[in-house]
Amino acid sequence: MTGVKGYAGWRWMFLIEALLTLLVGVLAYGVMLPAPTKSKSWFRGKNGWFNEREEKIIVNRILRDDPSKGDMHNRQPINWTNFWYTLTDYDIWPIYIIGLVFQTSTSSVSTYLSLTLRSLGFSTFQTTLMGLPSTVGNLITMLAVTYSSQYFNERCLHGLFSQVWSLPALIALESFGKSTPKWTKFGVTTVLISHPSTHAIQVAWTSRNSNSVRTRTVSSALYNISAQLSGIISNYIYRADDAPLYKRGNRALIGICAMNMAVYALVKAYYIVRNRQRRKIWDSWTLEEKNDYLTNTTDRGNKRIDFQFAH
Repeated sequence: MTGVKGYAGWRWMFLIEALLTLLVGVLAYGVMLPAPTKSKSWFRGKNGWFNEREEKIIVNRILRDDPSKGDMHNRQPINWTNFWYTLTDYDIWPIYIIGLVFQTSTSSVSTYLSLTLRSLGFSTFQTTLMGLPSTVGNLITMLAVTYSSQYFNERCLHGLFSQVWSLPALIALESFGKSTPKWTKFGVTTVLISHPSTHAIQVAWTSRNSNSVRTRTVSSALYNISAQLSGIISNYIYRADDAPLYKRGNRALIGICAMNMAVYALVKAYYIVRNRQRRKIWDSWTLEEKNDYLTNTTDRGNKRIDFQFAH
């Protein structure tokens, strides 16, 4: 659309994307329910989506699945005390650390893909088309790894697998020289960017390990902040004085990828140890002591002795 109405193509692209985002936002505002018992509205119809019996079933099943969801409703604001409590919840910090580093090893290559392909002699149109295989590949692998994580109830090992996928491709990129065929470079880069992203797994992981509506509201936002910071960091690894092969940058990415493997392993070990500590305390109590704790405890969210961290 370059030149249409006298505007550059990127301006039209931003406008179209903004309009689509606005449409989704308006629809989401109308479709999202304040609660299962409040589905009646001008947008969703005067009869709502559920009858009284269905509402009772939904509420009971939600609370049985996760009793912490009854702590507060989704129109209740978070106060400063709860915000500080979540901010200082050190048991969620390991996931924030993962969010800060997990995608750095691949984001640099993805961000500079267009420049890399242009430097190999491909045209603008060819570069645009050649970005599609990695986008589709990343979508497929992300869905596959997310489903696998849910099926096996495993998170850290799936994150580790994502880094194992990336490492050989990063080593290959670092070994390439000017004489390496451009299609070989394109193929390896496509495989790297098609790595299975564990971002969706980690967002849900943060929510689950918060074990409270109050804390998961803030912790999910903090995780996303750490993930965005990861993207900022990755933008500064490839430098102009290192172009076009980015040898120094690729060596840094290899080191980061290896570090990420260690991070996932350490996070898994941390949660295993924490769970064993709690299980030892819980198993040492009598039935009466357990019932007394469940009835009278003031521990909240993931600080409850009977709560086990997912990993």
